[in-house]
Amino acid sequence: MKMNKVFITNYSSTHFSLQNIEIKSIMLSVVQKLILNSRIPKNLIDGILVSSTSDSKYLAAQISESIGVQPKISVTIENLCSSGTNAIVAAFAYISAGLANVIIVVGADLYDTPGKIFATDESRGNYKHPIFWASLFTKAHKRKYNTTEYDLAIISKKNHDNASNNPYAYNKKTYTINEIINSKKITDDLNILHCSKLCTGCSAILVMSENYAKQFSETPICIIGIGQNTVSPTFTKNDLTSMESTQKAAMAAFSMCKLIPHKIDVAEVHDAFSICEIMAVEDLGFAKKGCGATFSNELYQTNNNKINPRGGLIGSGHPIGATGISQTMEIVQQLQNNAGKRQIHNAKYGLVHNMSAAATSSTVLILTS
Repeated sequence: MKMNKVFITNYSSTHFSLQNIEIKSIMLSVVQKLILNSRIPKNLIDGILVSSTSDSKYLAAQISESIGVQPKISVTIENLCSSGTNAIVAAFAYISAGLANVIIVVGADLYDTPGKIFATDESRGNYKHPIFWASLFTKAHKRKYNTTEYDLAIISKKNHDNASNNPYAYNKKTYTINEIINSKKITDDLNILHCSKLCTGCSAILVMSENYAKQFSETPICIIGIGQNTVSPTFTKNDLTSMESTQKAAMAAFSMCKLIPHKIDVAEVHDAFSICEIMAVEDLGFAKKGCGATFSNELYQTNNNKINPRGGLIGSGHPIGATGISQTMEIVQQLQNNAGKRQIHNAKYGLVHNMSAAATSSTVLILTS
């Protein structure tokens, strides 16, 4: 069956913060701004898809009512940290199948969302926090590939530097390598500046079929590759130095659009912790296994910010339900040549990598201008 092409045209976001606000309120303000900026008539909106790990119920229907639309599709999607990209994939599916033409995808969470701890992680007692699986990843990668404290610090420094040019970033403070290496230790292998920060934030994008995208945008960005994979809902891994779900999702996304990794000009990868970016660039195919740190160091030394130009999760913050959408928004801005000081020269192909719970599941999106 021939699928309809699917495009992203517009976006909107809050500044990420530690604000305590009603989640419906923050979503409503971002969606209203998105509609205003896109000039899309409300009667053309076929769907509202919400991405969130909050306890609030029936959010998509509440947002629909508040903005004065009665959409065909009104659904809330939760998949921990990759909820945002899962909502985008759902929008893609509806439009490519011809069931909708215009869908708003909006994601939000608060800094204290219950989604920060997966229920079955409680079985690990004091070691239930995600930093402990990240510490296992870090220790294993150090042992197998001689990854160093300096290698990890480069990721953190680069992403904090990039976030200083991101108007939506939670933390715009920059750090020296020594400050990162000597920052407060949380585990034997991870310092506080190696970690992303849970925060409050909301991001939204407008997803359209080809005919509508050409009517309402001069620079629509096409989704050409999608890959998803779930290994298991619990932390069960034989190899702590690779992310199997990311490898499989990347393979599917690249196969769908018949591209190779080296064709990607700009990428947003899920750096929940410094080690995650190093492992992701390996598992996405940007670097050979064990060479992720070298790859990142070379980019840093040449001032090449093609990986996480907005500052990633470490620099920008991690409002769980909004993260995948915010990552996608950055790639859309880059491909529209609208990223300001963060702009990657001549960006034609962009990639989004979003994962959940120690990479037990991953989503990869590939977009083009």
